[in-house]
Amino acid sequence: MPFTAAQIAARLGGEVQGDGDTVITGFAPANAAQAGDLTFAETAEYLAAAEQSAAAAILVAGEFPAGRKTRIKVKNARVAFAKTLPLFFPEPDFPAGIHPTAVVDVSAQVDPSAHIGPLCVVEAGVIIGPRVILESHIHIGENCRLGEETHLFPNVSLYPNTQVGRRVRIHSGAVIGSDGFGYVLDEGRHLKVPQVGQVIIHDDVEIGANVTIDRGALGPTVIGRGTKIDNLVQIAHNVQVGEHSIIVAQVGVAGSSKLGNYVVLAGQVGIAGHLKIGNQVTVAAQSGVMHDIPDGEKWLGSPAQPDKQTKRQMIAITQLPELIRRVRALEKKLGIEAETARPGGQPGSG
Repeated sequence: MPFTAAQIAARLGGEVQGDGDTVITGFAPANAAQAGDLTFAETAEYLAAAEQSAAAAILVAGEFPAGRKTRIKVKNARVAFAKTLPLFFPEPDFPAGIHPTAVVDVSAQVDPSAHIGPLCVVEAGVIIGPRVILESHIHIGENCRLGEETHLFPNVSLYPNTQVGRRVRIHSGAVIGSDGFGYVLDEGRHLKVPQVGQVIIHDDVEIGANVTIDRGALGPTVIGRGTKIDNLVQIAHNVQVGEHSIIVAQVGVAGSSKLGNYVVLAGQVGIAGHLKIGNQVTVAAQSGVMHDIPDGEKWLGSPAQPDKQTKRQMIAITQLPELIRRVRALEKKLGIEAETARPGGQPGSG
């Protein structure tokens, strides 16, 4: 569906610079834009490329010299980009109803506006709210609750008693509510501790492909409102994740740890069990966190430490070869023979 630059500016709360009647039929990056496309630019370099492209108009933020193309000036070009894309790339429409191959228990309550796709299984006591989408090959265990406009992609599994809020998106292969990893050593063998809790996912959460979130041993594992979880993340039993946090791919959070609001865990971070990670904490990629982290701090390294401390240590390590060279030069000047380790750990002359 085509829009004019003025119509898009009105939707974004932006300002047209140039011809507001410019017709826009698509959205593309500058290097691939065709006639009629809208593109966006955050820097002068990207704006120059956009001006040279075939795009009809440009989303911009900030003050730039005038150009030959129509511009839509907004507060944040990337936010405007995210809000504009759905105009040109709307999500597929899933008609209301239950596919003939789906198996839905007679006690399940499915809102008439929901879509239950091919080969889905909905067990006893499940409640599915308005405009929920279950695409295909999805298993919903007993007594689960799914809030309105939640969307489950193919091959998602929800174990019994999982609660999912409104407008939640769970991508393919995710497993929500599987057993927590709980065992106790009894007479030389690992005795399984039954995991009888549940998972609670609040509104506006997005969960990536092949994520696993274990149910609590007794109480719930909780994912807070607005949190976004990337692919291949493991959340263990009784973990509590606060609101609007970002958890990037391949992160692992061990049991009973508590994450505050607006936490950012970069790729491959590991969080040990029973820790408290404060509000607005950022942990850099591949860090191993072994201690509680107060509010607002940035940590990195393995074991992780406050970022400034870790950076000083990293700098010091890079200086070691030069320091060793200088020490050897001083020893030689002073006539001191440096001791070096011999095989077997015995010291000797170097």
